Amino acid sequence: MSASSGIPDAPVDQRSWLRASADYLRTPEGHSTILGFAGAVMITFGGFGAGSVRRHDPLLEEMRLSWLRFGHGYALSTIIIWAGVLSMIIAWVRLGRSTINGRVGLRSLLWTVPLWTAPMLLAVPMFSRDAYSYLAQGALLRDGFDPYAVGPVVNPGILLDNVSNVWTTTTAPYGPVSLLLGQGITAITGDNVIAGTMLLRVAFLPGLALMMWALPRLARQLGGKPTIAVWLAVLNPLVLIHLIGGVHNELLMVGLMVAGITMALDRKHIAGIALIALGVAVKAMAGIALPFIVWIWMIHERDRALAEGREPATPLASFVRTAGIGVAVFAAIFTAASAIAGVGLGWLTALSGSAKIINWLSLPTIMAHIVTVGTGWFTGLRLAPVLEVTRTICAVALAGLLVWIWWRFRKTERDAVMGILVALVAIVILSPAALPWYYSWPLAIAAGFSMSTRTLQVLVGLSTWLMLVFQPDGSIGLYTFFHVALATFVAVVAAVSLKTVDPLRLRSVSEKVPEATAHVAEQLAPATPEPHSSPL
Repeated sequence: MSASSGIPDAPVDQRSWLRASADYLRTPEGHSTILGFAGAVMITFGGFGAGSVRRHDPLLEEMRLSWLRFGHGYALSTIIIWAGVLSMIIAWVRLGRSTINGRVGLRSLLWTVPLWTAPMLLAVPMFSRDAYSYLAQGALLRDGFDPYAVGPVVNPGILLDNVSNVWTTTTAPYGPVSLLLGQGITAITGDNVIAGTMLLRVAFLPGLALMMWALPRLARQLGGKPTIAVWLAVLNPLVLIHLIGGVHNELLMVGLMVAGITMALDRKHIAGIALIALGVAVKAMAGIALPFIVWIWMIHERDRALAEGREPATPLASFVRTAGIGVAVFAAIFTAASAIAGVGLGWLTALSGSAKIINWLSLPTIMAHIVTVGTGWFTGLRLAPVLEVTRTICAVALAGLLVWIWWRFRKTERDAVMGILVALVAIVILSPAALPWYYSWPLAIAAGFSMSTRTLQVLVGLSTWLMLVFQPDGSIGLYTFFHVALATFVAVVAAVSLKTVDPLRLRSVSEKVPEATAHVAEQLAPATPEPHSSPL
């Protein structure tokens, strides 16, 4: 018998495990797993007509399915996508309710991840056209251009044809590892958009694997529950649909960042910094964790000295040593990645390209809209100049706030990780622009902490709302009142449903768990007890 799971070992254990899995799928929790899988299938199928499709799709024409992109076919595709999204949200909330009540084990949740992910590996890009930009930027490097000096517009072709108009002249804002991935994929697939998109997803999948590995460990280190961590930050539809379906390099960046933080907490500081450095080489935001890793390393050095009966080094000496080694490790890895890609640091200036994004998800934009709507009728103020002022104000505030956060959260390991979380939230809110999937950055860190059910309800509502406020083709729904109102209603229902079965009283349901369900959950759950969640 396996000591960790209560399932017999091979060869008998294969049959036993399959039987236990089949039994699990017959439970309410198993039904939720199946519902989420069905939702992913619907999203994939509907995406061929109403997703972020290619401007010209000869494959659909050859299959005589191009009607899905127009008229009633487009309407049907849109309905199928939203039905799939709602199915995944319902399944996720139901699994969350069972996870909070201890009816789903970590193993079951980890096996649910590939079930919900697999169908979307075949989808067109969903809720965003960024995948086409990744491919076009990779093709620039492949064809001898510097993506930090020129935009995709200088390299005409099929890949350029599918890039959003707003990004055709924008230089790449991503690190050298992102460019190398794009270069390698376009070298293999040429200008084949379908094959390129599929390989991009495969290239980003290690980020998902790293999250599945790191989050349970991070939760144990921070006093949270591994099951809650995986449910909240991996199975979350906001994460799976946007990062897998949307083909975003955030998936790889977040995975590397969380794994690096986990390694640092395990006292493998150099390995942790190396992983985070690779994350920065994918996308810059991972770098926010590095200054806090210095605090974690200093705390470990002090504790080791005390345990060995030695006098700890002075804080200044310890800081100089740990920060110096950290900078050296980061510089070595980042320089190597840049040298292999044959690029410099031009991506730092390209980060300003996000200023082209204007929506209600960032505080500077909210402030500018309030000023122009509230005073425009008698002052004649227009959005652009006001937005420039509000973004400057928020940028100055953010710079000061980040320094304060770094200094404030330095006393314990938990403090340092909390500092990373607070800093990421501040960046998402105060940056010139924000997009729904940006919230996956702080969500992955927050998942490791112990949280009350009320806090989890808030996060469920926020995740659901963010998932629903963009259209499947990547356009913004935030400026349509009906769309926002409907998204808000669904978000509130999802949040309430985490604690209350059928809050709309559409059916009569009992919370009582059948004995068979409890037995199967016990079989699939790990034998090692997990720390209980306490309210924040």
